[in-house]
Amino acid sequence: MKLPISPPTFYWPKQAPADDVKVHEWIKQPASLNETVIYKNWDAILFGVPLSRSSISVSGASEFPEAFRRSWNGFSTYNLDDETELKDLKIADIGDVSMHFTNILKCHRNIKETMLGVRQLFPKAYPIAIGGDHSITAMLVAGLKEAEPTKEIGILQFDTHFDLRSLADHGPTNGTPIRNLIESGIIKGENVYNIGLHGFYNSQSLISYAKEHRVQYVTMKQVRKSGIKETVKKALHYLQNKVDTIYVTVDMDVLDIGFAPGVPASTPGGMRTDELFEAVYLAGAASKVKALDIVCLDPTRDEAAKPTVKAGTYTFLSFLTGVQHKRSG
Repeated sequence: MKLPISPPTFYWPKQAPADDVKVHEWIKQPASLNETVIYKNWDAILFGVPLSRSSISVSGASEFPEAFRRSWNGFSTYNLDDETELKDLKIADIGDVSMHFTNILKCHRNIKETMLGVRQLFPKAYPIAIGGDHSITAMLVAGLKEAEPTKEIGILQFDTHFDLRSLADHGPTNGTPIRNLIESGIIKGENVYNIGLHGFYNSQSLISYAKEHRVQYVTMKQVRKSGIKETVKKALHYLQNKVDTIYVTVDMDVLDIGFAPGVPASTPGGMRTDELFEAVYLAGAASKVKALDIVCLDPTRDEAAKPTVKAGTYTFLSFLTGVQHKRSG
């Protein structure tokens, strides 16, 4: 007896509505820098900085740019919380800065030259760097300063640490970028505003250095008393009255270990993700904020669901939500 055979069932993916765009469909990845330069009307220029050999602790932060890009298909360009559509912003991803296998100083020179080139080629676009460990910030800010030598630069830093360790003892590591910038004369200590310090992760000598150089800082305990929104507004008001350009650096270890297990120096007592997202949104909306980096996120330490990688991508999109609000008036 011949059994009846049911015809196979076929499935064709349905086309998403034209208005529904995923981040990986939105961010343009030009085939070359020349192709990027031809179209100059970019709102932001994104690039990866896959360096983590300059980290004090063992770090796979060099893997974050790739993990960051892989996460894009899980995010829409529409921010429900703020009812904001990002797809009208023009974002170019120009790839990763070239890294030398063993020569960290050459890597740092390449980072500085990349920022200089991006700023010169696209003076109206936001440079957004995806690290990498925190040593890259010193080189990125140095490149920005070289591009605009007459402008005073301030830094809005979200971090568990001061990053003021001695270069004589540590060299240009992820523990020294802010001190590196102060001692090289690129920024003034009083133009640094650090939000997120907490607990038992900074020595008295670093606090003494911070006070000596008038570095501004707010601990998480103080943040919780006044709220993240008021804290960031106060920091931005302070910096905008003192500098021409504000550079935002987000060390993902500012987040509590419960929210960000995938960082080289995870700690209890840090920020919640919602606080960080609100903070970078406010920064993106500020008139003098002109650049962003996201550093010290190690996908190799992250959990299976990639909560830290997703938090990093959410941070990036929250910043751009602020930028879009500023652009739309």
